[in-house]
Amino acid sequence: MRIVAVCGAGIGTSAILQVNAERALARLGLSADVSASDLASVADAAADAQVILTSTELADAVRAAIGRNFAEIIEVVNYFDVEEIAGKLEASLG
Repeated sequence: MRIVAVCGAGIGTSAILQVNAERALARLGLSADVSASDLASVADAAADAQVILTSTELADAVRAAIGRNFAEIIEVVNYFDVEEIAGKLEASLG
């Protein structure tokens, strides 16, 4: 399984989301290849992804950037809240 964490610049926030998504997956006993991407590169980065994690503010821009893609976009409110991320991933993947 492939998961892409997306933020505007692809440096800080997406890296934090990537690490916390990996922690959430570990808590759930799941494994996935989790990578970080910026908004401009998300179409290529998420070409084979099953899940895209991003903020509510960027969700529409991500949808527009990826076009016709079957990845589920999960909106995360607090990138530091591993419990929130785990709950959303569990609901999506469970």
